[in-house]
Amino acid sequence: YLTEKENSDAVLSAVRRWGGRNGRVATIMALPAVIGLIPMPAGALVSAPFVQQAGGDAQELSQWKAAVNYWFRHVWEYWWPLYPGVIVALSVFEMDFRKFFAAEAFYTVIALAVGYAVLVRPHVRRLTAEASSDPPVTLRAWLVLLPVAIVVACLFALPPLMETLLPGVEKKIRDMLVLLAGLACAVAYVAAVEILRSGTLCTASGPGAPARRLRLFSTQLKPASINTQISLFGVLVFKFFLAESGLLPAAAHELAQSGLPAWLAAAALPWLAGFVTGIAMGFTGTSFPMVVGLMNAPGSGLTPMATLVLAYGWGYIGMMLSPVHLCLLTTRDYFSCAGGGIIRAILVPLAAIAAWSVAAHLIFRAFGA
Repeated sequence: YLTEKENSDAVLSAVRRWGGRNGRVATIMALPAVIGLIPMPAGALVSAPFVQQAGGDAQELSQWKAAVNYWFRHVWEYWWPLYPGVIVALSVFEMDFRKFFAAEAFYTVIALAVGYAVLVRPHVRRLTAEASSDPPVTLRAWLVLLPVAIVVACLFALPPLMETLLPGVEKKIRDMLVLLAGLACAVAYVAAVEILRSGTLCTASGPGAPARRLRLFSTQLKPASINTQISLFGVLVFKFFLAESGLLPAAAHELAQSGLPAWLAAAALPWLAGFVTGIAMGFTGTSFPMVVGLMNAPGSGLTPMATLVLAYGWGYIGMMLSPVHLCLLTTRDYFSCAGGGIIRAILVPLAAIAAWSVAAHLIFRAFGA
């Protein structure tokens, strides 16, 4: 629905108009970031068509567009309270969200600033030169963006209700049910719009063909979508066997017992977990309990906010470099480019994240925070 040509054209036109002369620059950064407010597996696949259309059609730009989509999709994951990784980190560190936000929020500023400077700014002249005059923002643009707002609203509004209705169900399962409920509401809205617009949810399967198929799910039958679904299934199977094997906790325990300085282990453990699992909940759930144990050990010299900012920053770096990160895999497949090229493109922004994690660690530690 979001990527149907007339719908995506309306959204892109609206964002370009809001951005003025730099409308295409705003589009290529803002849409992945907006989609990133919704914590979903392989969410970069949702924003990829917008980046593809806004970034230009030249094939040689595919690697760059893939890197832009991948990077800006994850600028909120340091502190946005709807992300499972953030929820786990808050629970393990037993920290008030205001302190958590104070420790983590500047990561987003750095990610946006360095991402713009390294990935987008070299292309600003081209994007500005190719800008076209867009029509006024239409009602369609707001209607197309409404499903995203519906999902975000459900993620905030439904957890208390779900906790009341299902008090005995594990929180992780309740959170997934909330996300599914939000997506169901969004799909119901889209179905209503389709019926009002065309009188049916079906579309012909080919020119002149009598057979019809559901318009809402027709894109799932395309080869690119099927390849993506196979990749997702394979990665999830790998993560299941990894979790069941107990190898990652064992490796983390060995690293913690290796005699490394506490601050170095607090960075290395999350990095390892993030790299192996490719997901924030993977590095927070697996390594953070051990990091907190190191922090509380006598003589460690570690303080809560200083440890958090170091551990989360390096876990995030490992996650972004992971070859099993679903967003990396789906972005690579969508733009038909090499995953290694995407990684190379974001190395400088990741270096900035690494530098800030160390600097913030030293600052918080100096103030005993």
